[in-house]
Amino acid sequence: MLVSENEVYKYTIDTKDGEKGILKELYFDDEHWAVRYLVVDTHKWLPGRKVLISPISIEHTDHEHELISVSLTSDEVSDSPDIDTDQPISRKHEMDVNRHFSWPYYWVGTGAWGNGMSPKSFMADDWPDSDSSLHNSTEEKENHLRSTKEIAGYHIQATDGEIGHVKDFIFDEETWQLRYLIVDTKNWFSGKEVLLSTKWIKEINWQDRTVIVSVNKEEIRQAPEYRINEPISRRFEEDLHTHYGKTGYWKF
Repeated sequence: MLVSENEVYKYTIDTKDGEKGILKELYFDDEHWAVRYLVVDTHKWLPGRKVLISPISIEHTDHEHELISVSLTSDEVSDSPDIDTDQPISRKHEMDVNRHFSWPYYWVGTGAWGNGMSPKSFMADDWPDSDSSLHNSTEEKENHLRSTKEIAGYHIQATDGEIGHVKDFIFDEETWQLRYLIVDTKNWFSGKEVLLSTKWIKEINWQDRTVIVSVNKEEIRQAPEYRINEPISRRFEEDLHTHYGKTGYWKF
């Protein structure tokens, strides 16, 4: 199922013993475009604290009641390493958090999640034992983590000029990959919103706050309109990719 970040923003995070926090933002890596952590405000029982929770620990998302259930106790969350979301999250801090929760390291392997393509590949009996390199890696390279809140508002630079800005993200609940940017083009024509696949991003210029994509302005202008209140069907995705002359991610 494809959902937008704004759709789940401020959803309640429910621990195994009933303590609750609020989802504030998402952190993703700009290599796989996969959501790595939910930033959770625990103000209801831990005033002033924010913690990182991996999609690995999500058991169920209830959109009707705006609730995300996780397989963690309030004590596990309370005792997790402190974070400062105003500062970059280092690989060392990631390792500390993953060790605390006994999460395998997503960056060890050939897939988006270790050797797999979704958090489920790390769940339950599929987890490696304590001697595995997925637990014991000392790799501390740059982690490419970015906040979705940071990129919201970045300008879209097509092959022939600027058109629109990033308004929101669409992610896949199964793989937790960011599939699309929601682009607001209202400063260029009629307030239309369209989707651009993250696979069509050539580069992000962090200094200029610009996302550079491999399609032109006219293609974006003529693209199928995205309507926030309408679910994204496979038919819509097929029409979108056909319009741009691109192959859908589901065919790989």
